[in-house]
Amino acid sequence: MSDKTPIKMLHDRVLVELDVDAGERRSSGGIVIPATAAMGARRLAWARVVAVGPHARAVENGDRVLFDPDDKAEVEVHGETYVVMRERDVHAVAADRLGDQATGLYL
Repeated sequence: MSDKTPIKMLHDRVLVELDVDAGERRSSGGIVIPATAAMGARRLAWARVVAVGPHARAVENGDRVLFDPDDKAEVEVHGETYVVMRERDVHAVAADRLGDQATGLYL
């Protein structure tokens, strides 16, 4: 297999790239909270969709999705780390194309 072999996602699988700033975050008071800080509740993460399988219905390339990073399966492709998941593991989708289907919340 060469380094340029194309990859096709199957079934309802989604390949995402984690947001660069997904680890660190700031409190409302401006304090930086590192990704390694233990939290009482599970914290969901945002990622950008880079590929979808033919049976994924609500997710498209370029969308931002919210998912539980504890349930992730990582894969490395050409030195980049991606996460593979089923579409049903996506909790929310953020995309301009949603229009009237939106909740009134914006990123």
